[in-house]
Amino acid sequence: MSIYLLQGLALGFAAAVQPGPFIVYLVTETLTHGFRKTWVLAFAPLISDGPIIALALVVLSQMPAWLMNGLNLMSGIFILYLALGAYRQWRDFTALDVQEPAARQSVFRAALMNALNPMPYIYWSLVTGPILIAGWRQSPMLGLTFIISFYSMLIGALVVILALFSAARNLGNQVSRALLGISVVALAGFGLFQIIRGWL
Repeated sequence: MSIYLLQGLALGFAAAVQPGPFIVYLVTETLTHGFRKTWVLAFAPLISDGPIIALALVVLSQMPAWLMNGLNLMSGIFILYLALGAYRQWRDFTALDVQEPAARQSVFRAALMNALNPMPYIYWSLVTGPILIAGWRQSPMLGLTFIISFYSMLIGALVVILALFSAARNLGNQVSRALLGISVVALAGFGLFQIIRGWL
C-alpha cells in the first residue's frame, strides 16, 4: 500500500479527532438539531481548504530541494509537537464544552469558521503541504492519492463522530477519547517518518 495513502489516512484521522473550535461547532449543531440535519457540515473543509491549499502549494513549490528537506524535518518536529498536545488532551480528557447556538447554521457558515481557524493554515504549510508536494513530484497520482485519502478519512471520521454524539453524548465522549489516543500514536509515527525523510 502506498505510503502516501497511509499518510493521508492517518493525518486525516488525526485532524478529525483533535479537539478544536471547528469540531466543537459541529458537535454543537448536531446535539441541537440532530445528525440528519447537520452531518453535511462535515464537508465544510472541502469548501474552506481550497484557497489555503493553493496558497501553501504555490509557496512550497518554489522552494529548492534542500529547503524542502529542512521543511520536512520541521514538519516532523511539528507533528511530534501535535502528538504531544494530543497526548495531553487524551490524558486530561474532559467532555467537549458545547454551548447552545442561537440558530442553525449552514455548511457555508461552518466553512467560514474553519477558514478562520489557524489549524488548516498550519497543517497545510508545515504538515500536509510538504507531503503533497513530495508525492506530486514523484507522480501526480501519488499526490492525488494523498489528498483524496486525507479528505476521505477527515470527512468520514467527522461524520462518524457526529453520529456518535448524536446517538449518545456519553458514548461520544468515550469514543472521542479513544480516537484521540489512536491519533497520538499515528501522529508520533508519522512525525518520526518526516524527520527521517528530512534528515536523509
